[in-house]
Amino acid sequence: MRVIGGEFRSRRLKSIEGRATRPTPDRLRETLFDVLGPRVVGVVFVDAYAGTGAVGIEALSRGAGRCVFIENGRRALEAIRGNLRTLGIEGRASVVAGKVVAALGRHPADIVFLDPPYEMEADYAAALEQANAPLAIAQHSVRFDPGEEHGELRRVRSLRQGDNALSFYEPV
Repeated sequence: MRVIGGEFRSRRLKSIEGRATRPTPDRLRETLFDVLGPRVVGVVFVDAYAGTGAVGIEALSRGAGRCVFIENGRRALEAIRGNLRTLGIEGRASVVAGKVVAALGRHPADIVFLDPPYEMEADYAAALEQANAPLAIAQHSVRFDPGEEHGELRRVRSLRQGDNALSFYEPV
């Protein structure tokens, strides 16, 4: 796994062996940040269900001012901290250990990216309800629809790529 663009372009990231995490494919991350473009510059970005932190690190590489990584898995937390340390960007990040739904509301942001394990379908609605941001993006299987509205958020765009999809939500 590597950083696709920006300041840390082509830098390798530590991954986690096994099937405990499902990293966002490079091509999908590239598509996500092509869509976000300059909107990511200077923002506070939340990478929820962060896994290795690849999406949040990509945001930092492309100019996000700060990133909050929320993750519950011990090995994933170690990978995130290791990746931040290797890139020398610990000062631009906060790593929050715990359940996303419980932690998300305490971390206001400009952009929230959610990528729960696909088997945790109920977490999509709960996390989107807690997303405290003008833009929330959910990565999900093309076989699952996370819904059109969650609280004050309404889906404004959806992109499909292979077996994955991205749903973009903004306040009504």
